[in-house]
Amino acid sequence: MNTDFLKNEPVWTREPGNAVIKDDGVEMITEAGTDLWQRTYYGFQNDNAPVLQVRTGEKFFSFAVRTVFESKRRFDQCGICMYLDSENWLKASVEYENGEYQRLGSVVTNHGYSDWATTDIPADVKEMWYRLSRRESDYCVECSADGIHYKQMRICHMWEGAGEITFGIYACSPEQSSFKAVFGDMRITECRWEAHV
Repeated sequence: MNTDFLKNEPVWTREPGNAVIKDDGVEMITEAGTDLWQRTYYGFQNDNAPVLQVRTGEKFFSFAVRTVFESKRRFDQCGICMYLDSENWLKASVEYENGEYQRLGSVVTNHGYSDWATTDIPADVKEMWYRLSRRESDYCVECSADGIHYKQMRICHMWEGAGEITFGIYACSPEQSSFKAVFGDMRITECRWEAHV
């Protein structure tokens, strides 16, 4: 794989109506009623968020991206995603909640059931870095305020994530909203998630 994400010919899963791919990043305007969620708690299912991804069979790597967002309505979100199919995927993002706080979190969906792990952060945070690392069928998601110092968000196993996978970026607005999401500094590197010893 090329270290520059955009040089690996990323492909849209559900191309948005308003998105521009530039040499140095991607700008996207979300569409209302778009989301990724499967069943758990609400019984709700939505599988229509746009995802820009590259495909790889590489078993050990890391992918980092910087997101800048103008979210303003509940559940507005943009971040990193590994979307295999409608029932097997993971994502990490900041989800807007209200004028006081947002939820920095991640969702892992295995065999059609989603979870959601979060921590509250101030509503005025409008930039976040993410790093997704793979070690065969196990994955680590991290976040960073500066793109240098990363903190672990979660480690997970993807039941269908042992072979060829697709990964990249996404943005969506589950309610009646729309906002601008900008993705930059998208890099693929050697695996930064070290083996446990």
